[in-house]
Amino acid sequence: MGLKERRQRERGQRREQILDAARALLFEKGLHATSINQIAKKAELGVGTIYFYYKSKEEIFADLQEEGLELLFSRIFKICDMDLAADEKLREIGLQYRRFSEENRDYYDIINYFLASPGIFFAPNLKNKIDRHGSWIIGLIVETINSGTRDGLFQSLNPRRDAVTFLGTLHGLTQFRKLRDTVLAGDSHKEIISHAVDHFINGLRDRMS
Repeated sequence: MGLKERRQRERGQRREQILDAARALLFEKGLHATSINQIAKKAELGVGTIYFYYKSKEEIFADLQEEGLELLFSRIFKICDMDLAADEKLREIGLQYRRFSEENRDYYDIINYFLASPGIFFAPNLKNKIDRHGSWIIGLIVETINSGTRDGLFQSLNPRRDAVTFLGTLHGLTQFRKLRDTVLAGDSHKEIISHAVDHFINGLRDRMS
């Protein structure tokens, strides 16, 4: 391994140390109570090292948010790239969203933390970067709905609104996993999400009649 490659690997490792520490502190203390000094201590790095990579703690948390959204985007993109009918793609997206929340729990929890928070934490430039990633995900769902419309499976007068509704339904029902021992006792969380996806698909089909 050459010097350039070694330095790149070291920078990647430092960055992961910072993000891991910030993630842990976010859930322990919340964003406002977390400082750069605390992140540095948790990561076992100097404060100057943190500032070498990030200008502020908000940049760190925005980076975490973006990473999670990029990972979710890549999962959904692979489905949209498959040779499947639009309704099957929507079903697969529903299953994949649930898998993402389980297999990439840290990233899912980061996304949910900021979605569920009533306030806006980020400056406009950072918020716009994060929102852009979210728009890419919605765009994939919009194109799936549009392809179903072109193929005569669906009728959607407002594909973007339908896509937002679909994604919001998935996210909301994913939160119901916490109720598996109470409200959902005796029922399958996976099947509830599948039922909601089928209901959404049927709604797009019913407009054809």
